Amino acid sequence: MKTWLFLAGAIALGAKAGETSPRLSPARTPLAAGLTDVRSLVPDIAEDIHYATSDNFTGAPVDGYRAPKCFLRTAAAEALARVEATLRKDGYRLRVWDCYRPARAVTAFVRWAGDLSDTRTKAAHYPNLGKDKLLGEYIAPISGHSRGATVDLTLMRCDDARCAPLDMGTDFDFFDPRAHTDDPGISAAQRVNRQRLLHAMAAEGFVNYAPEWWHYSLPSAAAADTIYDVPVE
Repeated sequence: MKTWLFLAGAIALGAKAGETSPRLSPARTPLAAGLTDVRSLVPDIAEDIHYATSDNFTGAPVDGYRAPKCFLRTAAAEALARVEATLRKDGYRLRVWDCYRPARAVTAFVRWAGDLSDTRTKAAHYPNLGKDKLLGEYIAPISGHSRGATVDLTLMRCDDARCAPLDMGTDFDFFDPRAHTDDPGISAAQRVNRQRLLHAMAAEGFVNYAPEWWHYSLPSAAAADTIYDVPVE
């Protein structure tokens, strides 16, 4: 109960002036939240769910991630499966880093961002920014991921069932202007790779978040006024 009340308070504080804060769904299972395991549609999709491990910007497994799985609202999962199928025809595949994100995980991110003494991951994730600059553009108290229709991912080039990630110019969760999808400082090849991902996702209605080349949402697949806190397990 304390966790639930804390999340509700964080949601209310996270709403901008004049906005209505999203409703925290009472759903307790993926089925009740309308979430689908993407692997039920694409059994061999490449998943590398960083927040279920210590390999992420917090330096520890994140609250709410009890298994390295990708859940999305069913319409978003189906759209992602279509993107994957189309890419495979041309020798490419997706690698998924994050999908639905429990609200408690977002709260954990905000709590981490507020601890300015913990800079263990600065070199890998925000070398050019002070940690006090991360809240807002990079870490928000309410995330579209918690609506279940947002995914973080990259592209791989595959040959004879062996795949290698394309050079996108930065790693995942690199908090820096270089991660902006249209950053002018990236190479021509990196720009081509980002655009290939952008066009593949846009073909199924996914919209890119401009400050993060890896971040895509399918607005039609989720209710804008509802977020979820079902653990990933």
